[in-house]
Amino acid sequence: MAEEILLIAGVVIAVLMIFRMYVRGARCKSTAKLHGKTVIVTGKLNTFVSRSNTGIGRATAVDLARRGARVILACRNQIHGGAAVAIVQRESGSKNVVFMQLDLASLKSVRSFAETFLKTERRLDILINNAGVYMQGTTEDGLGLMFGVNHLGHFLLTNLLLDRLKECAPSRIVTVSSYLHDYGNLDFDTLRTHKEFGVGESVVSVFQIYSHSKLCNVLFTHELAKRLQGTNVTCYSLHPGAINSDLTRNMNKMSRRLLKPIAALFFKDVEAGAQTTLHCAVQEGIESLSGRYFSDCAVQKVKTKAQDDAVAKKLWEVSETLCGLS
Repeated sequence: MAEEILLIAGVVIAVLMIFRMYVRGARCKSTAKLHGKTVIVTGKLNTFVSRSNTGIGRATAVDLARRGARVILACRNQIHGGAAVAIVQRESGSKNVVFMQLDLASLKSVRSFAETFLKTERRLDILINNAGVYMQGTTEDGLGLMFGVNHLGHFLLTNLLLDRLKECAPSRIVTVSSYLHDYGNLDFDTLRTHKEFGVGESVVSVFQIYSHSKLCNVLFTHELAKRLQGTNVTCYSLHPGAINSDLTRNMNKMSRRLLKPIAALFFKDVEAGAQTTLHCAVQEGIESLSGRYFSDCAVQKVKTKAQDDAVAKKLWEVSETLCGLS
């Protein structure tokens, strides 16, 4: 009887280990070195500093620094900038990691960051639009926070740095989206009226508004690829996967305790969550897939609304107007 129990336990453990490997998803297979290359990774600073937060930005920065790149951590909170740099330097073994202040909720800050970067840095080889928020609020410019940070701030940043990316080609632009873009829809009348693609404070409303912003990421990349044809600059959007530490961040203490073991089994850790970003940033041979959407280190099909040429073009034109680029 005891032997049967041990056998069953062994089988269960083996199955769980195999399942856990599947949940972790594919890994970036490229061994490319990035010596002499410069990378920008945007992100909320606590994603670099805190081990309890999502940490995808930090995991991405660490990997790229290990490959020899000069890594710019572009984040809002200057006070913690030194701590973020120290952590990435320690984990990567590279001293070529620096902090530059960037608040994506302020178009003025985005312009200031770009101006400073272009004056002080000779190269830009990879731009990783990693930062994102999942909460209601208003930007400095009076826009919805999720639309402003998740899409418009990165839209302006990318456009201001495009010439440098072209000068350093072949180069890449990687924008972190989410599978939740499937639930998004862009109502430009709502945007015109409310400065956001949705309204409301309920759980469902916030979810929908976040999804709208993630659809913006995919459509932005779709349109950007068209505009970059012939430049040797390529761009990709992606879903990083459901990340363990994201699950319980906004829940009460009891809910966090109940869901912690489920999260540990079914959700990726931050290193696994960074793999598709890294794949899009460094994997050789994907240049022909510019403008496409990736998940688990592979290109994925998207719904018609996520590759709608007319909507993508309109989003671009509206974004240009809101940023003062048109």
